[in-house]
Amino acid sequence: MWMLDAASSWLAGFTICFALVASIGAQNLFVLRQAVTSRHVSVCVAWCVLSDALLVGIGVAGMAQLLENMPVLAQALSLGGAVFLLCYGLLAWSRLLPQRGAAVAKEVVANPPSRRAVLGALAAITLLNPHVYLDTVVLMGSMGARQPGAFQAAFVAGAASASLAWFLCLALAGRRLQAVFARPQAWRALDALTGAMMLVLAWWVWSGAQTA
Repeated sequence: MWMLDAASSWLAGFTICFALVASIGAQNLFVLRQAVTSRHVSVCVAWCVLSDALLVGIGVAGMAQLLENMPVLAQALSLGGAVFLLCYGLLAWSRLLPQRGAAVAKEVVANPPSRRAVLGALAAITLLNPHVYLDTVVLMGSMGARQPGAFQAAFVAGAASASLAWFLCLALAGRRLQAVFARPQAWRALDALTGAMMLVLAWWVWSGAQTA
């Protein structure tokens, strides 16, 4: 019975986390770009999995309950997330400008970013996006906190497993798409899609914050 309950908690963490992480977002698109260019992919995957596990664990440990009791702070996180997504989308669209896109491409080829620079950029995309905390700390944390005390760790482990499975799939997909992204037009299409999706998400997050 104990093993069955632990497996149920693990499966709950896996299912919920996978449903949340398997969506178009700034972090996923960054990892996909790194996979396509074959630069520091393993470091990116490791960071994403560890940060997801840590944030979910913090939420389960009590931060989710604290934020639920402070609706003003939760709303501020939503508004901050909307602004972050808006800026990220506009940045992606800026690369569609001929001079801007060519300059970025030349700079990347001439001076490939170091592992530290890539990890720093990914950490900023992860930790400076307030909406990330709503997904991991608040939503998943509150669900994990409802698990019996002995099985909360299994819930967090399930969430970490889902994160690992997703980002490994994303890294593999990026490698398979390398031939496609050998053409500059493919990068422009990705930037156009990224900008559009980030603006839609920004509008959705902002609307939700206003009605909360």
